[in-house]
Amino acid sequence: WLVIDRKVYDVSKFSKQHPGGSRVISHYAGQDATDAFVAFHSDKVLVKKYLKSLLIGELAPDQPSFESNKKKSLLEDFRELRCTIDKMGLLRPNYFFFFLIFLHLLVLDAASWLVVWYFGISLVPFSVGIAFFTIAQIQMGWFQHDLGHCSVFRKPKWNRLLQIVVINILKGLPASWWNHLHNQHHAKPNCFRKDPDLNMHPLLFSLGKTLSVEVSKGMSGEAKSHWD
Repeated sequence: WLVIDRKVYDVSKFSKQHPGGSRVISHYAGQDATDAFVAFHSDKVLVKKYLKSLLIGELAPDQPSFESNKKKSLLEDFRELRCTIDKMGLLRPNYFFFFLIFLHLLVLDAASWLVVWYFGISLVPFSVGIAFFTIAQIQMGWFQHDLGHCSVFRKPKWNRLLQIVVINILKGLPASWWNHLHNQHHAKPNCFRKDPDLNMHPLLFSLGKTLSVEVSKGMSGEAKSHWD
């Protein structure tokens, strides 16, 4: 079970069909998922149609509608800021900007191969080709990142299609793998055992209580045993 806007939903079966993956939902078992729901779903009208069949009740009036490890005042300030940013139109994408980004990474990628093909593999042309290719690959990574967040097009399916072109074809990595891990990262950022970006500990990161939070301790025993 999880909570969205004070309404309680049973997502036990739906989690296996969830487009964002079952782990993203399971990380919020027994918790309030309102802010994560708002952040992850651009077309909330469509998504709420699926929620109707999952609704099983509402929170009691005296039950707080936020996670136990968060401060109510800070959460309210954040939600107010998010609404203000949305009303100001700051989240609307600039299609011309993203077109130039896509065009320039294609040009750099093509130039990297053309330089080596035309001038040969001596030190100078090889170094220039490597520089072009490296810059193109880095820019592709950030561009597919925006597409993975569905931040370029209004319809998620167009973001997904272009993301497949960029990361699968141009970079040679699976979009499903990246989305699976990155969705969990934004669902529970910096939460140990929840955020995959922290799973490299202790080899590459030095973590402590101030940097990561093990939120599973705040879950009820039943919910934890069910979702684990």
